[in-house]
Amino acid sequence: MTAGELADAEAHEHTHADVSGGWLRAAVFGAMDGLVTNTALVAGVGGGGAAPRAIVLAGTASLVAGAISMALGEYTSVKTQNEQLDLEVAKERRELERNPVGELAELTDMLQARGVDARLARQVAVQLSADPEMALRLHVLAELGVNPEERPSPRVAAVSSFLTFGTGAALPLVPYFLGVPLLWVAVLCGAVGLFAAGALSARFTPRPWWFAGLRQLAFGAAAAGVTYLIGAAIGVAVT
Repeated sequence: MTAGELADAEAHEHTHADVSGGWLRAAVFGAMDGLVTNTALVAGVGGGGAAPRAIVLAGTASLVAGAISMALGEYTSVKTQNEQLDLEVAKERRELERNPVGELAELTDMLQARGVDARLARQVAVQLSADPEMALRLHVLAELGVNPEERPSPRVAAVSSFLTFGTGAALPLVPYFLGVPLLWVAVLCGAVGLFAAGALSARFTPRPWWFAGLRQLAFGAAAAGVTYLIGAAIGVAVT
């Protein structure tokens, strides 16, 4: 490698998307859930023959209750996940203190399993184990697949879920708020939102944007179609 190539290699920088299960997962899940839930709800209540006022009331109640539920669920889920990680890190720390020889051998085996020569693996393991915190991070990363210093925030996950659920759930209600109390327009708004949310989520996956958009649209259409039929059947039975 020439000096120029070495300089280019050293200057090269790249970043990765958030794959730790933090705000991104909560935001995508919240938006999708809000869209599917309220599009289907509006279709079901509207299919049952409810008046526009009743549809808006039901949709708004669903938006508020769903957003709060999603936020609390995300907070509890991520908080529990982090607490479980803390327990596992503490367990690994105790093992490193009680059985340093065995843990050193385990780290050596991990390096060998990744293709490092046996003698070099031993030398590297000894050098890394000289720093207890470094050894702890390596053991946790190898055994649990997570970096203990990079964990999702329960508050960020909760806020992301709350905001995106509310935004998604509001889309099918927009026509009613604007004085266009037509069920097909409300469902169309929900469909556009579903496709857009699916297409945007493709930015973080290897899927084409149109495929992700159509897939999410199909899921939402299935939910709305079933709910509409049930609402229509109940509406006929009640009347």
